[in-house]
Amino acid sequence: MGKRRVVVTGIGAVSPLGNDAETSWNNAVKGVSGIGPVTRVNAEDYPAKVAAELKDFDIETFIDKKEARKMDRFTHYAVAASLMAVKDADIEINDDNAPRVGVWIGSGIGGMETFEKQHETFLNRGYRRVSPFFVPMMIPDMATGQVSIILGARGFNSCTVTACATGTNSIGDAFKVIQRGDADVMISGGAEAPITRMAFAGFCANTALSTNPDPKTASRPFDKNRDGFVMGEGAGIVVLEELEHALARGAKIYAEIVGYGATGDAYHITAPAPEGEGGARAMSMALEDGGLKPEDIGYINAHGTSTDYNDKFETMAIKKVFGDQAYKVAVSSTKSMTGHLLGAAGGIEAIFTVLSLKHGILPPTINYETPDPECDLDYIPNEARHREIQAAISNSLGFGGHNATIAFRKYEA
Repeated sequence: MGKRRVVVTGIGAVSPLGNDAETSWNNAVKGVSGIGPVTRVNAEDYPAKVAAELKDFDIETFIDKKEARKMDRFTHYAVAASLMAVKDADIEINDDNAPRVGVWIGSGIGGMETFEKQHETFLNRGYRRVSPFFVPMMIPDMATGQVSIILGARGFNSCTVTACATGTNSIGDAFKVIQRGDADVMISGGAEAPITRMAFAGFCANTALSTNPDPKTASRPFDKNRDGFVMGEGAGIVVLEELEHALARGAKIYAEIVGYGATGDAYHITAPAPEGEGGARAMSMALEDGGLKPEDIGYINAHGTSTDYNDKFETMAIKKVFGDQAYKVAVSSTKSMTGHLLGAAGGIEAIFTVLSLKHGILPPTINYETPDPECDLDYIPNEARHREIQAAISNSLGFGGHNATIAFRKYEA
């Protein structure tokens, strides 16, 4: 039996650019920044002053308040985005198909906010006052768990934790579940709510965050004056479906997912391997898996964190894989607008990549003002570009040396 074809039939998102996928996409195309002064922590306590937070998000729009109280914010985001994605896919999960509908949603750090609050309660009031929901609220797999419970999806069920590569690894792994025949539908992506006191402190301590106090210009991937990433929050979820299953029910199809590459640097706990060696192998794997050549790719949604090493080494990795074609392919980092959603980044960026294929619009890298001689590719500076493309890839690179790439192409019967 040959590889089963897999398509994207639903999308759902909550992001700093909007509380649904359509609004997030429209703002990305317009070059709108979702970054502002940080409010979830006291900015006076930290060198970083800005973050990419959700605005006016209300989980009670989606689920009952009593149930919501048993979940951390990262699970709220996953549930909301998943419900929207399933609604967008217009698929009913029932007793007949539930065993063939799976969920694979990852989170880089899980319920950090819950951990902090409950630890404070433990120190001040003892173990008897710690919530009985503490552990199931905190653990990263609970986004997958709650989504499957709420939707009644009883199929393949898992969770990936690969730092900032989490969302992309999750979608890639879910793609393979369908491709090999273990499910017909997978609800997949990433969710993160990392803007908490300890998480903010940790990233400040390792000097990963931008200390630029101006929200409008703090996230500036590939720009010579970049000084670190801006922490973001949210969730990006896609519904992946076996092609014949989708066609049989008359589903709309955004794009086809065709390739997946995942590698390890085996180099350093936070720094990428020199010249982006591991990232290059992940891109090559995704292209080979999808039967694609470098010249087939019209757009790369880069990891592009706005940190010195990432942007330089990812640029080098693209050159290694694409050769002379590297200067012809359009590359952008939507983190210039969303900030870095850590484990959710790959989910949001997969959605943007799919919509680029569908609409023929490539989102920009905003705040690109001063070219860096070491970052000399076409980063779609500051304004979106209308261009019909046939295939695209999305990259994610994570602490621990995790590299992941997924490849999409326009759906053709």
